[in-house]
This record gives sequence, structure tokens and C-alpha cells, in this order.
Amino acid sequence: MNTKVTLCGLELDNPVIPASGTFGFGAEFAALYDINILGTFSFKGTTREPRFGNPTPRIAECPAGMLNAVGLQNPGIDHVLAHELPEMKRYFHKPVMANVSGFSVEDYVEVCRRLDSQEQVGWLEVNVSCPNVHGGGMSFGTDPASAGAVTKAVKAVTTKPVIVKLSPNVTDIAAIARACEENGADGISLINTVLGMRIDLNRRRPLLANTTGGMSGPAIFPLAVRMVYQVYEAVSIPIVGMGGVSSARDVLELMLAGATAVEVGAANLTDPFACKKIIEELPSLMAQYHIENLSDIIGGAHHG
Repeated sequence: MNTKVTLCGLELDNPVIPASGTFGFGAEFAALYDINILGTFSFKGTTREPRFGNPTPRIAECPAGMLNAVGLQNPGIDHVLAHELPEMKRYFHKPVMANVSGFSVEDYVEVCRRLDSQEQVGWLEVNVSCPNVHGGGMSFGTDPASAGAVTKAVKAVTTKPVIVKLSPNVTDIAAIARACEENGADGISLINTVLGMRIDLNRRRPLLANTTGGMSGPAIFPLAVRMVYQVYEAVSIPIVGMGGVSSARDVLELMLAGATAVEVGAANLTDPFACKKIIEELPSLMAQYHIENLSDIIGGAHHG
């Protein structure tokens, strides 16, 4: 069974990628198993300046998932270049996906420009779900023009493949994906978390200090499948699918919907071996469904 796929010109041993924000910089997981079995991983969303993140509580449980409002806590690009990437060389020997966040076009450009020279970085995953501080606080990813502007600006300063990570909190995700493709995106990743909230019955106040948070986990998987399917019909560049993935069956389903590779997020927080188990399950599941080459099924649900 051949589990290899090619994402934006780089070959992966398999399509399984831990999602940004759920895998840190890989060190904690590398202490548990050899993470080089992964296709790659998307490291913690990195911003221009260090960020402490949102006040606590930041996490709330919900049926078949969780809410988080971490607030892009990260050590900033200087620390990532000086410490995280050099240390990563010791335990991860494949190209890594760098997740980039920002609050202005200039933020995205500066972080991507500095990551471009890093040999370890294979792809830049540009998260446009961030609030645009110069545009009234609305997320870059909710407007095709804004998403396109970030994509175009980042492409001008990097030679790495740029994969734009889209928010599902929109009415027409296909239109945003098309705008990214038209402005030079090499790939699209989706979906980010869905906006939700919980209320504490005792305090009669929102459970999260931030009031709302991003919902992840199995509850959002059907939404992810639908949006990956729609975006596959709208663009011709590769898609990284994610959203509630917790099994090898989920990986096959998202690939049939149109994903070239699949990110695993919240499942890593409930089981640190989740990605390892999915990778180990893939060959037998492929045999069950008579799949010789995993790449052959990409977009298969569109072809009848």
C-alpha cells in the first residue's frame, strides 16, 4: 500500500499532519514517539511579536468537541528562529509547515519573509482567521479582497509554497478560496474552528473569559467535509483538509471530498498518540477499500 502524497511539490510519506496549535513545536510529542512517521506537522501559530494570549479560562468542553480561546499565545518570530527551529532539527528531520498569524498585512509579510530563508520550513500556512486591526477588527478571512491582499503580499516575499488557512465563519468559503488562488496561493487549508460559546449556569456568565471561542472536535467534521468538497469544486490548487478528524476513516473521507493531505487537531489534545494510530491504521483500511495508492482517491467523490 502506497500512502505517499505530494503537497505543493513536496512529497509526504503519508497525508497525516498534526494541526497548528495542537502540537506545539513537536518536542513534547517527540518524547512519546518518533514523530518522523508523520507526513509533517504544522507548528504553533507564530506572530511578529510574542503573545501571552487571552485571559483564562480559555478552554470549555462541549458535546463531541471543545471550545478554545487561547489567543495565539506564542513566543514570537525572533524566538522561533533563534530557539525552536534549531532545537527542532534534533527530533524532526523532514520539512515542517510553519503556521503564520498576523494582525496587519505588514505582520504577515514580515514573518513570512523571515521564515523564507529557513531550510527546515517546507510550507507557509498563512492563517487569515486573524482580526485585521487596520480594518475594523474583522477577520482577513471573511472577505475575499482582504484574503487575496494577504496572499498577494506574502507571495511577493517568499519562495516557499503558501497555503492559506481559511475560516469557516463565512457565507461563501469557495469565493474566499478563489480569491486566494487568483492572488497566487499554492494551496488552501480548511477549516479553522467554528465560532461558539458556553454559559456557566452558576455564574450566569460566559464560561470563556473571551466570551466566544473556536469550536473543534468530531462535532464539526461534517461541516469540514462539506466545505472541502465545495472548495475542491472552486479551485485547482491542493487542499489540506481538517476539522474534527480523529480516525483513518476520517482521513479517507476528507481525501475523497478533495483533500490532498489532512490535519488532525483536537484529537491530539485528548490522545497524544492520535496521529500515530491513524498512520498505523491507514494501510489496513486502504486494503479494505481496495486502495493501492492513496493519492488516487483525492477528489474521488466528485467523479462518481
